[in-house]
Amino acid sequence: MGHVFCYALASHPCWNPVCPHVNLSAHRKETKLGLCTRVRMNKSPFSWRLPSNLPSDPRHSTVTILPKRGGGQWHAGNELEVVIKMYNFHGKPKTSGGDFLLARLHSPSLLAGVAGKVVDHLNGSYSALFPLLWEGKVQVQVILVHSSEAVTVLQQLNRMQPHRIYFQSLFRSASLTETTTCNVYINASQQQVCNYTDLHTGEQWFCYKPKKLSCDARVTHAKGGFRKNITHQEEMLFQSGVNMKVSIPPSTHPNISVHPREDQTRGIGDIVRTEPSGYYYHGAWRPLDGTKVHQFNSSTAVSQCLRGKGLHLFGDSTIRQWFEYFIASFPGICPSGWGFLIIEIFCYKPVFLQDLKNFDLHSSEQAGPLMALDYPNNILVTYRCHGPPIRFANIPVTQLRYIANELDHIDGGPNTVVVIGVWSHFSSFPVDVYIRRLQNIRKAVVRLLSRAPRTLVVIRTANPKALTVYETLTNSDWYSIQGDKLLRAVFKGLDVHLVDAWDMVLAHHLPHNLHPQPPIIKNMIDVLLSYICPPPTDQTRVNH
Repeated sequence: MGHVFCYALASHPCWNPVCPHVNLSAHRKETKLGLCTRVRMNKSPFSWRLPSNLPSDPRHSTVTILPKRGGGQWHAGNELEVVIKMYNFHGKPKTSGGDFLLARLHSPSLLAGVAGKVVDHLNGSYSALFPLLWEGKVQVQVILVHSSEAVTVLQQLNRMQPHRIYFQSLFRSASLTETTTCNVYINASQQQVCNYTDLHTGEQWFCYKPKKLSCDARVTHAKGGFRKNITHQEEMLFQSGVNMKVSIPPSTHPNISVHPREDQTRGIGDIVRTEPSGYYYHGAWRPLDGTKVHQFNSSTAVSQCLRGKGLHLFGDSTIRQWFEYFIASFPGICPSGWGFLIIEIFCYKPVFLQDLKNFDLHSSEQAGPLMALDYPNNILVTYRCHGPPIRFANIPVTQLRYIANELDHIDGGPNTVVVIGVWSHFSSFPVDVYIRRLQNIRKAVVRLLSRAPRTLVVIRTANPKALTVYETLTNSDWYSIQGDKLLRAVFKGLDVHLVDAWDMVLAHHLPHNLHPQPPIIKNMIDVLLSYICPPPTDQTRVNH
């Protein structure tokens, strides 16, 4: 019991454990290194020091739209290229890469938008590439999420302070109670620990042993708190409106006019060279992989699609948000609240399943488990949160379940839909923890599809969000995009579908939010329902 339980604290985001007494199997090392090679984890090329390396400044930096190759007018189907040059707060050009930039092309009057692909040239300049997918006036937006100096701090935090978010468990026996600290990593060199590693998946979890109670007396799991341990200089790199999540002003006119396609015989999806998964047009999401998305604009249409189905949602609060969408019971949002969201800038009336009623399991509204039933249409919708690490309050340990184990208890079949969304609560840990979780889920999905090949499995990706200092140090978009690359790599080649929440939030005109606003959720649900109920001629199962 007097050992230090630590697991591959990475100095490189992917590998280099500092716990030599903990050995990964050769297979796990090879698998993890292979994943990291494929996703090419973004790593800042230098360590930040003040004042020799002054941070990137969005006010001095420039965004320039390049002329069309070969000259002439822009047409739908062309590719637009933008050059971004980064400068520091003294107005001097940056000479290295590593800044985290997001780019979007949009037409506000058309409720149209698409995410751009940003290319880092590692010399202080970047390119953003956009497919031109619709006609009319379009404009470019480039956002500095984090400077390269800020990215370096975020990397160091996960390497050196993986337990900056800590958890607690309550232990109880009769009237005696004790609370101790828990985590994936825990130093037990001077104190005994309780080992709650899951025997089936190998997922690790430890708590300090109570002084008077046994390890078996554990009752609840909860987030304990957050230790902010950065210098003042480091914190200055995360200033909203100054150097974090700030648009870079265009140095030329940001609008261009897009004319009709020159080759009318080819569809947009046939001529797009860049890599967005889809785009918005008139507020509706249009995938570029050939999937036909229907607009499920009535409760009758949704009920017909889900009739006789069991829809099982597993993951964090961004998946619970889908459950809340399905069971919403009031007539509209103009501008009252919905679920845990307050909508103040958009009046929107969602579609409700009139006969889908929440079945009270006397469980936490935050952590679940949750269940809703539609008896007339034989529809079952469930939600269960993933196992630790999870930053929810007071979850009974009897309800702490790992998704891989839950999937092994699902029979599956043509009337079973499984949706998985696991990302937000892993950001503050070295990537090993997330890779292990994804690999366990992948193995369970393979087992499920092997015994019931007609089961529909849908994966929800991460999405950009609003950032405060706390949110950044625990759940930055930079952490999210690194994990998102891993998620896509892990599930690549499986017969599963993706709902690309990253592109769907980035391309939309509404502000970024951990829990996207209802119009975006409605589009995500339309994608999900279109996977469940495609037209007979659609080939929607593709390898992403």
